[in-house]
Amino acid sequence: MSTSDDQPAIPLIPFSDKDRPSSDIINTCVHCGLCLSSCPTYRETGLEMASPRGRIYLMKAVDEGRIGLESAVFQEQMSMCLNCRACEAVCPSGVQYGAILEASRAQIEQARQASLSPSLTPPPALPARPLWQRALRGIVFRGLFNDMRLFRTFSASMALYQQSGVQWLARRSGALRLLGLAETETMLPSLSGRATVPMGQIYPAEGPQRYSVALLTGCIMSTAFSHVHAATIRVLQKNGCEVILPPDQGCCGALNTHGGDLDGGRELARRNIAAFSGLGVDAIIVNAAGCGSTMKEYAHLLHDDPEWHERAVAFVSKVKDVHEFLAGIELNTRDLRPLKLSVTYQEPCHLAHAQRITAQPRSLLQAIPGLELREMAESSLCCGSAGIYNITQPEMASALGTRKVSNALSTGARIIATANPGCALQLVGELRRRGEDVQVHYIVELLDAAYIQES
Repeated sequence: MSTSDDQPAIPLIPFSDKDRPSSDIINTCVHCGLCLSSCPTYRETGLEMASPRGRIYLMKAVDEGRIGLESAVFQEQMSMCLNCRACEAVCPSGVQYGAILEASRAQIEQARQASLSPSLTPPPALPARPLWQRALRGIVFRGLFNDMRLFRTFSASMALYQQSGVQWLARRSGALRLLGLAETETMLPSLSGRATVPMGQIYPAEGPQRYSVALLTGCIMSTAFSHVHAATIRVLQKNGCEVILPPDQGCCGALNTHGGDLDGGRELARRNIAAFSGLGVDAIIVNAAGCGSTMKEYAHLLHDDPEWHERAVAFVSKVKDVHEFLAGIELNTRDLRPLKLSVTYQEPCHLAHAQRITAQPRSLLQAIPGLELREMAESSLCCGSAGIYNITQPEMASALGTRKVSNALSTGARIIATANPGCALQLVGELRRRGEDVQVHYIVELLDAAYIQES
């Protein structure tokens, strides 16, 4: 076959068999368009290809061999999607969009890796990522997220950077701007150097024990948000829970799976399943929406692994978001004192859409005496964080962050409540840029503040 000008046709790069997006899921979409109004990128651009329906059209085209992975539009749209899963929540056909998006991203990464293969007959491949990108992905995905000791060391070094005056100097000197890191560096959370290190600690229940639970400490939650873990433990104790922090646990694997590194995600999933096995707990508690969503999908991630799939199913049956758990038991309201606060709630995508947990966070906020909950417009529309999306797609992330914070400020609330680290960082960054004196807190922090603490 040749092109019209007698040049050889470039062969299309097809989906490979490993982690191939399911044709059945792709074909479940009836292209009704009910997802369009829920899609953040479609809302911002108005472009059909920037919608779930448009992206599924592209996946179907590759699946049927009409275009290949080398398509610039296909690559752009798989990257542009936030994977917020809002489309899943409104889809009448039940399309499992997140599964085929993550598989499509994995296909792109596999095709990039294939160009580095030493095979004498390499498969059709995409150009490899630049060396610096490969090195960065290796350091982050297979280094920091794979070894919590290394992650904590890195976090401590960033805390030193912030507290030693080096950060002030780097910002004032313009060095960050010259290196193209000024915007990225502003997203660095405020770090204290303290961390929640799981070593098998057991925190007893206050009063009669009603439940025994284990807590995922994770990566960024155990460092930048260790104070949220402390609040979570105290709230669970107040509600009759013995809280266990199993050793050998680690990152949930969310960023790996979202970034096309499914093998890395599987490795982290197996590690956590092993760490939490045999504890005999009533629930595995997660206080970060993105982590909980990923952990609840371990069985899908390991569906082709005969050794681990059944263990994953048993693990998933125990995983509970902290709001889901607390709203499902008889909440201790006796020890809640009034908090005279005006609060608006920003719904993390992977809590509202992926886990379908929407009423429970609100019921917990409303259980606090004196707290006024003010609903914001578009509460469940993505804030633009989406893992590392605000680094890979800064313009779209900024537009969505601006939209979210504008909606929050319009309520007049002085506190924005959330339940995910990426969302918290995105909100704090936008509020800082505007010079707004509005605080961002996790819901469990507000509950913790309301509970009467023993002296």
